[in-house]
Amino acid sequence: MQIVFSAAPVDAGAALALPIEKDALNRAPLTGLDEAGKRVAIGAAQGSRFDGEAGAVVETFVAAGESVRRVLLLGVGNGDDASWEKAGGALTAKLLTSGAASVTVDLGGAGASGPAAAHFAAAAAQRAWRHDVYRTQLPDKAKPTLNEIVIVNAPEGTDAAWSDQRAVTAGMELTRTLVAEPANIIYPETFVAKVLAEIEGLGLEVTVLDEAAMGKLGMGSLLGVSQGSAREARLLALKWSGAGEGDPAIALVGKGVTFDTGGISIKGAAGMEDMKWDMGGAGAVVGAMKALAGRKAKANVIGVCGLVENMPDGNAIRPGDVLTSMSGQTIEVLNTDAEGRLVLCDCVTWVQRTHRPKTIVDLATLTGAMIVALGHEHGGLFANDDALADQLLKAGLATGDKLWRFPLSDAYNKLIDSPIADVKNVGPRGAGSITAAQFIQRFVDPGVKWAHLDIAGMVWSDKAGPNYDKGATGYGVRLLDRFVAANFEN
Repeated sequence: MQIVFSAAPVDAGAALALPIEKDALNRAPLTGLDEAGKRVAIGAAQGSRFDGEAGAVVETFVAAGESVRRVLLLGVGNGDDASWEKAGGALTAKLLTSGAASVTVDLGGAGASGPAAAHFAAAAAQRAWRHDVYRTQLPDKAKPTLNEIVIVNAPEGTDAAWSDQRAVTAGMELTRTLVAEPANIIYPETFVAKVLAEIEGLGLEVTVLDEAAMGKLGMGSLLGVSQGSAREARLLALKWSGAGEGDPAIALVGKGVTFDTGGISIKGAAGMEDMKWDMGGAGAVVGAMKALAGRKAKANVIGVCGLVENMPDGNAIRPGDVLTSMSGQTIEVLNTDAEGRLVLCDCVTWVQRTHRPKTIVDLATLTGAMIVALGHEHGGLFANDDALADQLLKAGLATGDKLWRFPLSDAYNKLIDSPIADVKNVGPRGAGSITAAQFIQRFVDPGVKWAHLDIAGMVWSDKAGPNYDKGATGYGVRLLDRFVAANFEN
């Protein structure tokens, strides 16, 4: 989707979208319409019981010389950034396959701030993303036609805000593509190749470790997950030094299981195809790193992805096996389908030993128990530091990537003590998401602030949202970008 900010007058024949605040229809200027056109638009709005609620859309057609003109009234609610975002997504959803190729949005008299206008544009662009690569038989009416949104009379400050939002949108597109691609296309090696192609020229410092390199480092936990697959594991690290020389202040660590059969503890067949997005945490991390680099964030950040495929061949780990992690801690594997934590723990150890961040945030589609607890409305948050937890909660509310905090305690930690090793990879049936977080916490060094985000219910959606259609949501990119901007930039 091309977003164009223009100072040129509105084309009298172009499709026109006019933002309307809640309960403000009667005082809206309806710029660009003559008196007859205004009467038609107001009549259509009243007939549709349109009141300007955020995301509401009324479409009508008015006379334009010897032709007709498509006119849309967009509800922007109370006019805050979130309401403008809903309006942007709703506009694209309405027009994407409508036959219209372009629409002009006139912000004159709409009362938008520069950031609000940028949020509007970003949501409109984000909602247009689709993954139609393999859909060769789409009927013409189902194919996207809208390819341009022209925004006129944008308020002062829009350009700078849009530059940042455009970088975030590009990061979300990378995340969504990785999550949406099937596992025969995206596996550890091709995940790395895709990311490297997408970030070329942005100034990110790249580290890639293959299995031989990880073996020398003693990353037996991550490699244990990978050993049943014909696809070799990879560790991918992207470092952004926007604040100058020195260690990164924060590490973002993502679970990148490009397909998860469950291993020997194999999953049921129903729904297993969804496990192509079990790398959603890693997808969010690389999308966030692309966004930070794209907008030249003034912070030092490293993103680390543990990339594996969990398969059940004759060389796969078995329930009862004991793995030795990079930290030296031994792990009794009771369930090979609890593999994400085995990947994350070695990534956490690696980044602490090599880059010494003072704060770590990991993201993972880790437990089905999180979906049972929160559904698809919030990601789960666990943290060893209250201030860090509050920062992430605020970033989630500000961006719409919402989080809900869960407890950690010694009582839960004891549930994963093993009789034959230092720790077992699963606890009892109860508190499954909490014991998973407790497992990761055992690999966090003293004095390091750490948070774990269990995003199992958030990276994929079976219904459309404000800025996404059914499928990959891009969850986590906006959250991480806002979190870094608010707490780590100079």
